[in-house]
Amino acid sequence: MNKLNDKFLEVLKHEGVVSIMSWGIEPHLVNTWNSYLVITEDERILIPAYGFRKTQKNVEVNNKVKISLGSKNVLGFKDYPGTGFIIEGTANYIESGEEYDMMKTKFSFLTRVLEITVEEAKQML
Repeated sequence: MNKLNDKFLEVLKHEGVVSIMSWGIEPHLVNTWNSYLVITEDERILIPAYGFRKTQKNVEVNNKVKISLGSKNVLGFKDYPGTGFIIEGTANYIESGEEYDMMKTKFSFLTRVLEITVEEAKQML
């Protein structure tokens, strides 16, 4: 069953802010861009990480995360302009291997890759 539907994938085609919330040692919020998210065939989300140090420390204690993202350029429910999603999942950091190399080619600035395994994706608007 696909958790990341066509509407979600359409949102990623438009630039917007992605907020990533983690809580382990302390609640923390960090941002990135829609265009930085790479979706794997098995619907994991890969995000290039340069900073994200507090997020990593939280994930080492509690790997649960929430992501919020959207675009005003994609029609939402009842054809209103704009839609957004809340994603819940588990996080892991990748520091080597095939997916790391692929992401490093796309985003030369990264030092690690934040991998999120999606548990639930809910359209909010």
